[in-house]
Amino acid sequence: MTRATLPPAPEPRPATEPDGIRAPTGPPAPARDRMRALDGLRILAALMVCLYHYSGRSGQITHMWGQSPKELFPAALWQATSYGSLGVQIFFVISGFVICMSGWGRTVGDFFRSRVARLYPAYWAAIVVVTAACVIMPSVSEPLRPHEILVNLTMLQQPTGVNRVLGVCWTLWIEARFYVLFAVFVLWKGATYRRVVIFCGGWTIATALAQVADNRLVSEIVMQDSAPFFIGGLALYLIHRYGGDLLLWGIVAVSWALGQYYATISLWDPEVTKVFYVRSPYVILLVVTFAFASVAVVALGWARWADWRWLTFAGALTYPFYLVHEHLGWFAITVLHRGLHLGAVPTLLASIASMLTAAWLIHRLVEKPLGPRLKHALKRAALRLRS
Repeated sequence: MTRATLPPAPEPRPATEPDGIRAPTGPPAPARDRMRALDGLRILAALMVCLYHYSGRSGQITHMWGQSPKELFPAALWQATSYGSLGVQIFFVISGFVICMSGWGRTVGDFFRSRVARLYPAYWAAIVVVTAACVIMPSVSEPLRPHEILVNLTMLQQPTGVNRVLGVCWTLWIEARFYVLFAVFVLWKGATYRRVVIFCGGWTIATALAQVADNRLVSEIVMQDSAPFFIGGLALYLIHRYGGDLLLWGIVAVSWALGQYYATISLWDPEVTKVFYVRSPYVILLVVTFAFASVAVVALGWARWADWRWLTFAGALTYPFYLVHEHLGWFAITVLHRGLHLGAVPTLLASIASMLTAAWLIHRLVEKPLGPRLKHALKRAALRLRS
């Protein structure tokens, strides 16, 4: 859920990096303003998650439709969209790639300010909009109490055990922990090929040890289920920057093997995931493979042809769309299908379109004006700390 913006073109690299390891030689990363293929992957992942929430599972959405999506839509649709939750894993691989790219050459402070300015404005807007909708139509979803909403504004509701305004924000807590780990172990002394490789290897080993430790705190820090996807994305950025070698492709391969295992054991059980049938482990494997392979295609420069401007626009909508689509979509489905008696498929399409429109409004009216101001204010605060 991170924006795929390239940093300034790197200076010519010496054969040996400052920390003493000889980095692979290879062509420099393409000097582009955007990697539009990544934007396309991001909006695809967001739409997968959206379709999963609207038509690929039971639970709260059954109440919104008035009956189970299994009874409303053709079997081919709900069977396909039940795999849409794997869009999250695609996001994590992209995030590993983009965070390594955007953090390269930055200090920890610069990285922190860029993340806060990127994530919080749209997040605050989504909290306000969804809460307002709950107040207006409590029959669809009751609003949280004020003291719970205030904690949600900090984005710390997950570790503090507070009810969530936005159902999807559990992934933001995972992303935040990844940012902290990357900042502490890589950016603290500056990103280099060696530091990123050691971080990838150390984190992979830690995921295995976490299973043995059987400690809740260790598991929270290590994030065993999600780590392989971030690690694979980090290695793919090194491939993009330095060119591939056996070590980097080995990290990607191990990450893929572990990632497909954790995805399968977490998504195979319909009782846990609230889907209508037992997902095929082979399809889960294919989607996870697509997550790694699609980012690998971008890393190798094979997707430069996907340079359409509309992908940049779509990428800008991904984050606010992801934030609002689930809970705000409940209101859209209730009004359109149960209130206006619109058919199931037209309601599905109209709800997605309305969420994309809401995402554009948040991007245009909140993210663009508030993001730079917040970043500038944080920079001024940092300068005061140094004085």
